[in-house]
Amino acid sequence: MSNAYFKVPIPVNEPIKSYKPGSPEKEELKAKMLELKSKQIEVPLIIGGKEIRTGNTAEMIIPHNKKHVLGVYHKAGKEEVEEAIESALEARKEWSEMPWEHRVSIFLKAAELLSGPWRSTINATTMLNQSKTAFQSEIDAACELIDFWNFNVYYMTQLMSDQPISTKGVWNRLEYRALEGFVFAVSPFNFTSIGGNLGTAPAMVGNVALWKPASSAVYSAYHIMLLLKEAGLPDGVINFVPGSGSQVGNPAMTSKHLAGVHFTGSTSVFQNMWKTIAENLSESNYYPRIVGETGGKDFIFAHPTADVDALVSATIRGAFEYQGQKCSAASRMYIPKSIWSEFKEKYVAEVKDVKMGDVEDFTNFMGAVIDQGAYETITEYIKYADESDEAEFITGGKYNDSEGFFIEPTTIVTTNPNFKTMVEEIFGPVMTIFVYEDEKLDETLESCDTASAYALTGAIFAQDRKALVYMADRLKNSAGNFYFNDKPTGAVVGQQPFGGGRASGTNDKAGSAMNLLRWMSVRTMKETFDPPKNWRYPFMDEK
Repeated sequence: MSNAYFKVPIPVNEPIKSYKPGSPEKEELKAKMLELKSKQIEVPLIIGGKEIRTGNTAEMIIPHNKKHVLGVYHKAGKEEVEEAIESALEARKEWSEMPWEHRVSIFLKAAELLSGPWRSTINATTMLNQSKTAFQSEIDAACELIDFWNFNVYYMTQLMSDQPISTKGVWNRLEYRALEGFVFAVSPFNFTSIGGNLGTAPAMVGNVALWKPASSAVYSAYHIMLLLKEAGLPDGVINFVPGSGSQVGNPAMTSKHLAGVHFTGSTSVFQNMWKTIAENLSESNYYPRIVGETGGKDFIFAHPTADVDALVSATIRGAFEYQGQKCSAASRMYIPKSIWSEFKEKYVAEVKDVKMGDVEDFTNFMGAVIDQGAYETITEYIKYADESDEAEFITGGKYNDSEGFFIEPTTIVTTNPNFKTMVEEIFGPVMTIFVYEDEKLDETLESCDTASAYALTGAIFAQDRKALVYMADRLKNSAGNFYFNDKPTGAVVGQQPFGGGRASGTNDKAGSAMNLLRWMSVRTMKETFDPPKNWRYPFMDEK
């Protein structure tokens, strides 16, 4: 039994590798992609540490080269989900009682492995399966996931150190326990780091989990499971159950043992999950903790004093990095008429230089969108704008899926601040701009705040400090992550805790102690050293 007070290393953000020409990391990454492409793999379910093959399979492909099959994965059904729940609850008996320093050592080791020997593998799987460029994968699959594991461990110890005051003769204590059932972790395709965090954040504080990754990102998620196994994660703590939402989600969410949901994905799916949980609440053993980060209709709002060159750069990066498939991606913009001509000229010229193609070609800025479904959804919005007399294209508008799911960086200018593409989430490389009269700043700020149901990220640009203060105040509820003179993407663990409100989620701030506390159940303990032996109070001695 340990008898010391342990302190975990103070975390620092993982340095981003450059992948510049001739660098060892570029050569290693290129070689790893060739190795992975040379073989097909079969991804099983992982339940209680055992590999399970259901025979109900789906292909894993490369979005920018859709005919290239990376392998197949097996899908879970009701029977496998129930088995995973049993396995998780059995594992919980030891896992939740394991000394915290040994639990967190596993995730510190996982971070070290990802920083070193696993880095090229996780990056390569993300680039191939999710069509991310080397840089986009590096900041996500490597750096952010390393940061999640290192910083969450530190946040856990900070939370546990928060203890109440004690009066004379009394010792008050707080104990931070795991939730009693299991956590259902549901991750999206667009961030490998989110997939790696949704199950492990609850696990490091003693919980057990079922992890359902997005069907279009099973390949990279499976390799995260292999990494965690090498790091020493015990069998059954996180059970890997890819499959369809209904076949996996329904039995998980209607289980009486469901203790929490850790979700990132679409607003409509999250709302349906919440509804299902509520309808089954009377049969549940607990009130499940529901944590979700969902959609966004993220904005850039420019003031007449905005730096135009900075605005151009932020718009291109914010809207088109990773094909606009970030929940934080800029997808609507408000720009004053006084700087519109200068901005438009510079912006259109720069977008023409944006290269799109196979992410193995490091000169490409963009890859393909994730799959056929996303391609069709995004292009429907482009077709809608093309047929409208309220919109015109100043860049892009073309698309092709003959080899991969490619959509040009598309910019729509509309005369209607409530135009469909200004209001609805598209989740693709489509930016819509509304040009406002300078004297209508207040009216346009009101439109920005109210036109969309979402409130995830937003950015304001101005050189005038009073204007920045004023705009930030008018838009204070419009975004959970707010940026001054910068693009609305790229939140860093430990620097900008991430999450939004309204239809964008519960704003529990991934990458912070706020999120980690959601997976803890606190017990208050009071110990009295010399308890009273007479039930009577002094005030009762005289009438």
